[in-house]
Amino acid sequence: MGGERHEPPPDEFEAELGQIDALNSMDAPRTGPPNSQGPADGTDEAARRRDSLLLSAGQAVAEADSLDEALRLVAGLYAPDFPLDGQFVFGIGDGSLRALGEHGFRPGALIDRGFRMPMTTGYPAAEVARTGRAVFLASTQEYRRRFPATWHMSARKNRSAWAFLPLVNAGRVVGVWLAAFRSPVAFTTSERALLTVTSRMIAQVLERARASKAELALSRGLRLSMRTAGPALTGLTVATRYVPTGGGLMVGGDWYDSIDLPNGRLALVIGDVQGHDVHAAGLMAQLRTAVHAYAAEGHGPDAVLARASRFLTTLDEDRFATCIYIEADPSTGDLHIARAGHPHPVLRTPDGTCLIKHISGGLPLGLMPGEEDYPVDIVRLHDGEVLMLCTDGLIENGGHDMYSGWVRVRDAFSPGPAEDLEGMADRLMTAVLSPEPGARESAAARDGDDIALLLLRRDTGQPRAEVNQRRLVLTIGQDRGEGLSEARAELKALLHDWSRPDQVDTAVLLATELLGNVLVHTDQDGALTAYVTGETGRRRLLVEVMDRGDELPHQRTPGELASSGRGLLLLDILADQWGVRPEPEGKTAWFALAEAPLADTGDAATA
Repeated sequence: MGGERHEPPPDEFEAELGQIDALNSMDAPRTGPPNSQGPADGTDEAARRRDSLLLSAGQAVAEADSLDEALRLVAGLYAPDFPLDGQFVFGIGDGSLRALGEHGFRPGALIDRGFRMPMTTGYPAAEVARTGRAVFLASTQEYRRRFPATWHMSARKNRSAWAFLPLVNAGRVVGVWLAAFRSPVAFTTSERALLTVTSRMIAQVLERARASKAELALSRGLRLSMRTAGPALTGLTVATRYVPTGGGLMVGGDWYDSIDLPNGRLALVIGDVQGHDVHAAGLMAQLRTAVHAYAAEGHGPDAVLARASRFLTTLDEDRFATCIYIEADPSTGDLHIARAGHPHPVLRTPDGTCLIKHISGGLPLGLMPGEEDYPVDIVRLHDGEVLMLCTDGLIENGGHDMYSGWVRVRDAFSPGPAEDLEGMADRLMTAVLSPEPGARESAAARDGDDIALLLLRRDTGQPRAEVNQRRLVLTIGQDRGEGLSEARAELKALLHDWSRPDQVDTAVLLATELLGNVLVHTDQDGALTAYVTGETGRRRLLVEVMDRGDELPHQRTPGELASSGRGLLLLDILADQWGVRPEPEGKTAWFALAEAPLADTGDAATA
């Protein structure tokens, strides 16, 4: 989960420093006769002072959020007898060393130039990366003797001693830390131990920084996948906004989606997964994909939420999510809405009046397995009206409760022309994200919950993408087998001027198959509804057959002599689009055909 740290506890640092203290007593004094206590006491005192500095800095380094901060803290170990003057961190990848961070060298000298060095180079850091063993160079002479090919790279830097230590994570060398000293250093046993402890802390910071970078990349990718919703169908306009405000990620558990459905409708989704960490972001991505898939399969709003709830339960039993799913019909403005524990939508009328539109709802997704009941309410969106969907961050950020937050949203949502939907969205976000007069800067929403916003407007005076020009509705009872022939005749009459007679035959065949399935395989009546929409020559036929049976049809592979089982196979071959969607009671099977112009009269005559 985002925000978790995996540094060793302070006791571990104290234990390691205790070992260094023991090593200090074993180090030979640097000057003075064997029986002289003055210099030795001074050496021990200086060593203990360094250990004390490291102990106080250790926890700060372990909690550092970046490599640069960790190197700055380590630089505080400088002392006259431990003249730490510069640090450099090399990363390892693709058979070479690369610059990751520095302190005390010329800022950006190598990092900005994209420094890379082959691992085969005769350079101390390359040897450490290859072998995993530290290299201590106590003087310029030792450096020149051991690494004659590269010693000049450091000789002109006014440093006189160098320590190169491996940065190890999970038993693997992931980098090299260079500690450079202004004057020669003997690198006693205790000094080497101190540098080793420091390198372990830097390795932990490096790994944590890489994990944070990976989380940031994940959140950035998720946010890019949630860009502004695509163009809505003619007659509906959609505006969206998303602002991550907590956890340091670029995305959290909030999301929205706009989905073109195969039946010519538009699905709109907004939701909020519990939490603000990378785990919530990952669950959000999976849940958003699942909802999209269930919608594309043709399920109704209640079925989409029920399936999404069961899906979330299989992913994480400790997390839940709230959600609203809307299936919008652009031709009528009808909105079929299902709600799972999410805040109610807000309806703005053409005169600017804002009303909370109370929608029946069920429990949040994934909260109680087996209790997936999501009633569907139908709301008609009239010309010029705007429906607002949002997550609770839009209402509660900045320290507001649901009431005061609603007043703030209403005051920002109400004014201005409805034609400027993008400006309306910007005004809402500005009202929430900007600190209110007299409030502290910290009162702004940047440290609060994520915000997802979706506005849906039914446009005034715009031609509809599909205006129902013809419609056929009929019901065939179980005791009226002759109703099939009547249905065929009425459907042919509906398509009397269709440009392709062969498509009329196809439509009649497929409608007969759907009705026949109801009469043969269920004990329910079959209700057929057919729509012809669009301009002549480019029209669209949609046929829906609904029954109250619970069992969904399954595509089979019938044998050559089989007398049934070919209905869905024919749909798959002949229809432009088809599907089966569950209803609150029963199911609806449907198919669509797009009118194809007659290519050539001569070809038709020949045919």
